[in-house]
Amino acid sequence: MVVKVYGPTYASPKRVLVCLIEKEIEFETVHVDLFKGEAKEPEFLKLQPFGLLPVIQDGDYTLYESRAIIRYYAEKYKDQGTDLLGKTIEERDPKVIEESDKKIEKVLDVYEERLSKSKYLAGDFFCLADLSHLPAGHYLVNQTGRGNLVRERKHVSAWWDDISNRPSWHKVLQLYKYPV
Repeated sequence: MVVKVYGPTYASPKRVLVCLIEKEIEFETVHVDLFKGEAKEPEFLKLQPFGLLPVIQDGDYTLYESRAIIRYYAEKYKDQGTDLLGKTIEERDPKVIEESDKKIEKVLDVYEERLSKSKYLAGDFFCLADLSHLPAGHYLVNQTGRGNLVRERKHVSAWWDDISNRPSWHKVLQLYKYPV
């Protein structure tokens, strides 16, 4: 059976398509034109009730959200094509970690400079630029053992303390049972 991948050609579900090719899974793409509102039409909403893309149909099974889709195929076809799951859950490459730290440090150095001139990333007001950093920032500071990357930068650390102590963020953490 051929997997159907729904998405627009101008913003195709590239992550999903690469996964399917790596796993040697036959697929066809189905163009959904967002500009014409096709993702909000009743027929499409039967596949994806939120009208978002990408969506796959694998026989009678429908799945959406690209990360969930690629995980599904990596698991379902783990013995076919490229092994996309790695060797173990604990698999870590110290060289990759070091390279990633250097990339994060460069970004945080830019933030440090910016935050030395304003309270938040876009000025003296909390906005989407700051809000968008909460999930990954929480993970970095509290779950990776790499919180020092933030804490070593005076202004970034103060900014992090400010945004991560917002009542809205505490409510989200409580909803998902994360320690505040």
